[in-house]
Formats: sequence, C-alpha cells, structure tokens
Amino acid sequence: MVDRSSHRVGRLIAVACAVVLGAAGVAAAQTAALPSAPNPSRVDVFLGYSYFGAHGSVKPQNINYSSIDVGAIGSVTYYFNRYIGAQVEFAAHPDGRNDGLYTAMAGPIARLPLQNYTLFVHALAGADKLGGPNVTGGIGNPYTFGPAMVVGGGMDYDLPFFNHHLGFRLFQADYEYIHTDFGPPYSNGQVGGRANLNSARLSSGILLKFGSVVPPPPVTYACVASPAAVYPGDPVTVTGTATNLNPKKTVTYTWVADSAKVTGTSNVGAVDTTTLAPGTYTVKGHVAEGTKPGQFADCAATFTVNPIQPPTISCSANPSSVNPSDSSTITATAVSPQNRPLTYSYSASAGSISGSTSTATLSTAGAAPGSIVVTCNVVDDKANAVSSTTQVTVIAPPAPPAPTTSSLCSISFEKDKKRPTRVDNEAKACLDDISLSLQHSTDAKVALVGSSSPKEKKGEKFAAERAVNAKSYLVTEKGIDSSRVQPYTDGTDGKTVASTLIPAGATFNATGVTPVDESATKAKPRKAAPAHHHKKAATEAK
Repeated sequence: MVDRSSHRVGRLIAVACAVVLGAAGVAAAQTAALPSAPNPSRVDVFLGYSYFGAHGSVKPQNINYSSIDVGAIGSVTYYFNRYIGAQVEFAAHPDGRNDGLYTAMAGPIARLPLQNYTLFVHALAGADKLGGPNVTGGIGNPYTFGPAMVVGGGMDYDLPFFNHHLGFRLFQADYEYIHTDFGPPYSNGQVGGRANLNSARLSSGILLKFGSVVPPPPVTYACVASPAAVYPGDPVTVTGTATNLNPKKTVTYTWVADSAKVTGTSNVGAVDTTTLAPGTYTVKGHVAEGTKPGQFADCAATFTVNPIQPPTISCSANPSSVNPSDSSTITATAVSPQNRPLTYSYSASAGSISGSTSTATLSTAGAAPGSIVVTCNVVDDKANAVSSTTQVTVIAPPAPPAPTTSSLCSISFEKDKKRPTRVDNEAKACLDDISLSLQHSTDAKVALVGSSSPKEKKGEKFAAERAVNAKSYLVTEKGIDSSRVQPYTDGTDGKTVASTLIPAGATFNATGVTPVDESATKAKPRKAAPAHHHKKAATEAK
C-alpha cells in the first residue's frame, strides 16, 4: 500500500519550488521599478530566535502537540546571482518534556535586493526530529526522525554604517509541514502512531553578510601630459589617474614613450625632451594591482615639441637727446621663447658704445650734431640672432649771439677856440683807448662821427675835419690800418667826435650819419699853439 503522506510531501515540495521560482521571476521583473541595493552579498549567515506554532496531533490517538515559544534558528545562504541562491537551515525548538522539534533542511531561495532592504522567499525540504507520544496519553517518548518542509519568506534590513556587512532580519514567517511515523500504535509496549503537523514558524535575528555577487568594477586609467606643447629641453610631466583600485592591494605603475625617455614609478612620469625633434609624441602608462582582467589598465597622453623660435628684442635710449659729448644709456629688452641663454652686442653709427649685457653706454664725444643710429644685437645658444635699432640725437650747440656795436669814448673840441678841429691831449687820451680796443679786436672797426654846433659858421666842414683828424691820429701815430677807421658826420649839436666799436659781423647803424669824403677833407697835423696864445691862455687861467 502506498503511503499517501509521502505523496503529499512530494506535492508540497514541488509547489514550494514553483512558488520560489515564480517569486524570483517577479523580483527580477520589478527590479527596474525599485531602487536596488548597491552591491548584494554573496553569502548570508542568519542567527536568531524562532517561535514554533504547532497545529496537529498523533493519529489515531489524537494526541495534540503544543506550541514551543523559545527556539533557535540558523541558516547559511549562498547566492548564485543577485536573485537566486541555495539555503541550508537548522532550527531547534527544545522542550523539557522531551517533545521538542529539531529540523535540518535545504532548498532554493529567491530575493529582491532593495535600497537597505531585502525581500526573500524560500522553499526548504529535509528531515525533522520530533518527540513522540507516551503511554500516559501525552508527548514525551524518544525523538523520531521524519521528513519536513518549509515554505515562507521575510524581510531583511541592511545596516549601512557597517558597510552593508551587518543586517537585521526583521521577520521570517514560514509554513512548516512535519511528518513523523512513530510505528504501529501500542506495539511492543510503545504507543506508536503517526504525526502530521501543519505549523507556523516566526523568526527574527542578526544577519551577517559576506562577499559580493557583483564583481568589482574594472580598474580604469587616464593620463594627461602637462604642458601639452613644449620646446626641446623643456620638461613634460605626465600624470595618471586610476580608479576602482583596491586599497588592500599593491599597485604598480610603469611608463613608456616613443623616442623619449620617461622616468617614474608612481602615477607621475617625467619626460626628457632634450634630444627630441619637433613633432608629436605619445606617452603610455600602465597600472596594475593584479594579472586578472579588470585588475590592470592602460592610458596614453600626447604632447607636442615645437621648433625653437628665435628671440625677440627691442632697443631704447635714455635720454634720447643729449648735448655734444654727453652719454646715453642704451637698453636692450630681449626674450627667448624657450628661455635660451642670450648674448648681447652693440654698434653705433657715430660716437662710441660699450657694454655686453642688456645695457650699454653710448658716448657722443667727437660726434657731430644730428642723429646717431644705435643697433642692439642678441643671439641665443642655437645661433638664432635678431637686431633692433634706436636713435640718439646730438643737439647742435646754440649759435653765438650776433656781434653788436658798442660806444667808446667821446672827444670834445670845445677848448681850443682858435683851432676848433685840432686833436688836443685830452682827445689823444680818448684815441689811445680806442687804439687799444682795436688792437684787442683785430677784426673790429671803429666809426668816428664828427659833430658841430649850429653856431659854427663852418659847422659841416668842422664836423668832417674833426672826424678826419681823429682818424689821422689813429692811423699815423697809433698804426691802425686806415681801412679799419671810418669817419662820419651827423647833425648832432655839439663840438664832438663820438666813437663806436664795430666787431666783425656787426653792422653800424648809419641812420642819420654821412660818410666823410676823405678826398675832399684833408687831415691837419697836430701843431703847438702860438706863444701869445699860450700866454693869453695862462692869463685867463689865472
């Protein structure tokens, strides 16, 4: 005869598996609409409290089982992916009357990992060890093994401040079916019978999480060269940035470049560009924390070597205008785009220049008035040379003031009434002074302007004779060249001869004066006065 209870157990197990697989499908379908957990665990270990609510009895005696309030439960679950896994569970519900229950089961489990929460359903099958009936009509005989099955589910809560390695099972609610055959009723002194329990089980406790079903993200590596454009000899630094590295592993860095030397064992490499020709170059970096795929990565960065450019220069002078023989400071402002060493030199179209640095000194000694062109030259260590010019103006000295005439002494002819045109000793003293002035200024001339009184009947003649006699003294007695002495007359009231010194280049203002016609007016020699005249003069003096 076929045991119907065993068929019932098989059907329940099949139904439970279908429920679990269906729940897994629903969970996978709903994942897109719910916030998922960042990284579900690979292994869950559950330890907690369990309540067993029995519902059933031993047939045919109708001996009922009672609930067990205190129990312990533990399970280990291994997940193959985010949703499906296998679970092994152990539960103990002891009782002092020897009517406790112990189960050991295994089976599939499905979960829906959410943000900080996980929902799960499982279906387990295995064996139970159940206390049996005794002769007193109760439960208390030695334990007997039988088949058992569990179908249920629950909710877990992740504790994020433990980095998702610790959780709390808020509840686990299960339907548990127990079947145990204690043998024929009342056989061999034992009660016997068959127990079929349809029970409820509630559990809660701590959840330990290990591993991850999601593999760690692969290592990525990006690098950049700085600066991106240089000149030969300029340093280039390549910096790599790696992501998704495991801080517990040792990381190695390597660098290579085409035609260039790269040094560095960290995420920073230094490129030597001294021997590189102009062009574009690539530096490759490699980072590794292991040899498996996803544990290493490569990067590449490019930089450009530009051809060396000649320096630039500007030239200035301070001051830009100088007096003859003065100096000016020449400043050359030169820049090499590659900061190459520079050599300075200078040249000038006039004067002399000295200096071999960024400044030089121009001396204008011996240079004629006008512009002096100064050339500033600079050359780098690669023989790239450039020049610039500036100008310095030598200011012409101011022209000397135009020579002007100057009045000298004046000769009076008032004393000698008898000889009103005679050059006497007093006149001689004035003429001697005029002679000295002409001797000091050898290119100067003198104008002698004779005058007469309106009361003189021969005033015009006397004025001419006075000027001619004065000239005669300078020429005959003082040796002055005749061409340097010019007699004139004017209409001034007075018996005088006024003298004016005329330097070379000066012009005598002849307004109102008339040159004397020396061919018509002859000079009269100086003679002593008659004796009676002297006596009369002496008497008058007394």
